[in-house]
Amino acid sequence: MADLFGDSAPAAPRQEASANAPLADRLRPRSLDDIVGQEHLTGPDGAIGRMVAAGKLSSMILWGPPGTGKTSIARLLADAVGLRFVAISAVFSGVADLKKIFAEARQMAKAGQQTLLFVDEVHRFNRSQQDGFLPFVEDGTVTLVGATTENPSFELNAALLSRCQVLILHRLDEKALGTLIERAEHEFGKPLPLTREAREALIASADGDGRFLLNQVETVFDVEPEAPLDPAGMAALLHRRVPVYDKDREGHYNLISALHKSLRGSDPQASLYYLARMLVAGEEPLYVLRRLTRAAVEDIGMADPNALLQCLAAKEMYDFLGSPEGEIGIVQACLYLATAPKSNATYMAQKAAWRTAKDSGSLMPPANILNAPTKLMKDIGYGKGYAYDHDAEEGFSGANYWPDELEPQEFYRPTDRGFEARVRERLEYWAERRKELNSKSS
Repeated sequence: MADLFGDSAPAAPRQEASANAPLADRLRPRSLDDIVGQEHLTGPDGAIGRMVAAGKLSSMILWGPPGTGKTSIARLLADAVGLRFVAISAVFSGVADLKKIFAEARQMAKAGQQTLLFVDEVHRFNRSQQDGFLPFVEDGTVTLVGATTENPSFELNAALLSRCQVLILHRLDEKALGTLIERAEHEFGKPLPLTREAREALIASADGDGRFLLNQVETVFDVEPEAPLDPAGMAALLHRRVPVYDKDREGHYNLISALHKSLRGSDPQASLYYLARMLVAGEEPLYVLRRLTRAAVEDIGMADPNALLQCLAAKEMYDFLGSPEGEIGIVQACLYLATAPKSNATYMAQKAAWRTAKDSGSLMPPANILNAPTKLMKDIGYGKGYAYDHDAEEGFSGANYWPDELEPQEFYRPTDRGFEARVRERLEYWAERRKELNSKSS
């Protein structure tokens, strides 16, 4: 079923939609002006608006969530500039279908008729199939309009992307979804039998998907309740919408990134929101715990070493109780991390130390701290002059532990936040004592 959208005024049904067609088909927009929620593209200053005004289309990829208008825009683009419209789905089409389409497009081009080829779910074509589009896009045999719900930079060949504009469609907001309901009411000739609260709940449940909303609206109209339904009555009638979330797709990485950055930014409310988004949508709790544990060291570290312990304890609790009881432990770990003092000093120290270790090669530690289990090793100086720190005043000898060929480095630079502030004082004190002891020995 194609996507659907309209603008503020009720749009007349398309001529080709019969009275028995689904509401979503009957309310398909008839022009780009009828599109709702994508004015940043279809308006006079938008990419699509400018192309239509110029009467010339470039190949493009329409990237957006389900039910936001990709199919409708492609069809209306062809109408707007007088192109022949051919649509295929990458789910059901193969190489033979493409060859036939390209051959027909060449024949039509000789007769003066250019072709707009709309490919739904274009990311479903494999890399070699995507490469097959290149010569026909380059020589103008077809103007390609691909539609995808997945991030094109991950799913499409760089060569194909370089020949197409990527246009991003937004999920439909409350105003746009409200306009679709108004169009449905105009189509049925009566108001939707829902209370104001139920209407708002219905819009929220659509999650920005216009097609889903209209399918639900049609169900409510078909039932013809005796009185307007309240939210509870509507929920009993309609199936609950499952949140849009693919664990191996971009939405997964967007939400875990948002959670991690909210933790780092010390916003416990936003952190808890993104945690809920993931777990409610069915994310594996242990995956979330792994990410929280990483954040405990990367973004908190020695500023509050207990952050790591909280995450490990939450993991143990979840292993013991499972879902849903064990998820409260994940919540506590999340809130602990969000409210803890922040430091990336441990993370930065690791990067600096790893870099120096790679750059400096296999330098021998100084002889005084080498182990000497044999007489030969003792004879050649291994362990000679080693100062046992516990025998020194204050348990600190100030000895050198760096290879002779390498100047002492400073990898770990503690902040003045949380527990790390005490560590910083200690390191500064030891640095001064080391200078004093070395000056005495010299």
